Amino acid sequence: MATVRNYLPRGGHSPGVYVETPENAIKAAPTPAPVASKMTGFTEFISQPVTAAFCGGGVAGAVSRTVVSPLERLKILYQVQSAGRNEYKLSVGKALAKMWKEEGWRGFMAGNGTNCIRIVPYSAVQFGSYNLYKRHFFEQTPGAGLSPLERLVCGGIAGITSVFFTYPLDIVRTRLSIQTASFAALGDRPKTLPGMWPTMVAMYKEEGGIRALYRGIVPTVAGVAPYVGLNFMTYEYVRKILTPEGDQNPSAVRKLLAGGISGAVAQTCTYPFDVLRRRFQINTMSGMGYQYKGIFDAVRVIVTQEGIRGLYKGLVPNLLKVAPSMAANWLSFEMTRDFLVGLRAEPLVL
Repeated sequence: MATVRNYLPRGGHSPGVYVETPENAIKAAPTPAPVASKMTGFTEFISQPVTAAFCGGGVAGAVSRTVVSPLERLKILYQVQSAGRNEYKLSVGKALAKMWKEEGWRGFMAGNGTNCIRIVPYSAVQFGSYNLYKRHFFEQTPGAGLSPLERLVCGGIAGITSVFFTYPLDIVRTRLSIQTASFAALGDRPKTLPGMWPTMVAMYKEEGGIRALYRGIVPTVAGVAPYVGLNFMTYEYVRKILTPEGDQNPSAVRKLLAGGISGAVAQTCTYPFDVLRRRFQINTMSGMGYQYKGIFDAVRVIVTQEGIRGLYKGLVPNLLKVAPSMAANWLSFEMTRDFLVGLRAEPLVL
């Protein structure tokens, strides 16, 4: 049998030794799997357009909501304040100052942790499903553009998909946002903010099971479908206008501008549905006084007691937040998606 002499060094100053190894043992030794192939497989997966859009959407959601958390919470406090309650009948500046004085920075961020836990999968599913539906159901050929109506419908379906996946977290976020606010009807504010899971479990046990976690989903879907559709349609339209002729990509500033415009348009057109969503989410919450029987009954009661303006409560802080929120949302999404898609074209570094 043929042998191969291999030199094996020893530690310190001791001389090494030669050992003889059968040649067939060397040939039979297993070859370790190359790291490059594993990395290539992961890179191929993460750089797929739909996967990259899913990841980009998650990053975009967390960034955009955290940036505007104080205004987001203030909007909810305005929305849930019915006729006869004046705790937050203040200007935006004074209301933010009141929130800071009473609750500090925790008041600005109340419910934001739950919101980020919700918004990451919500935004990821929204962007991911939009790209999935766009590529597999709406594009006639790969890479073909969509008409404004097709973008509206595709975005609306994506919005409905994301709502169904994450709605229980949304209703819990609303409860957490108002439980430490100084509403007299709620009694003394708790010293510590209730946790996300205890709140969800309490709602499930005390307010009707799974139906409690999806209370208000009808007006939510009614508002989210046109909102997301308008958002995608307006963004892509404005982005195209702002892209110089012959250029494939507008600058970051132009993307920010397109995102701000699309968010403002979509929010303003669908805002009454957002108010209805918040009201139904706390419809059974003790102390707030809502007992709406349905969407039309809620609209009738709000308009009768609070006027048409009641359907637009919180619109000002919402518009103040929507431009930076949507601008950060779209910019974060595009930067993350483009980075991940770009991995495919880059050489693998071992």
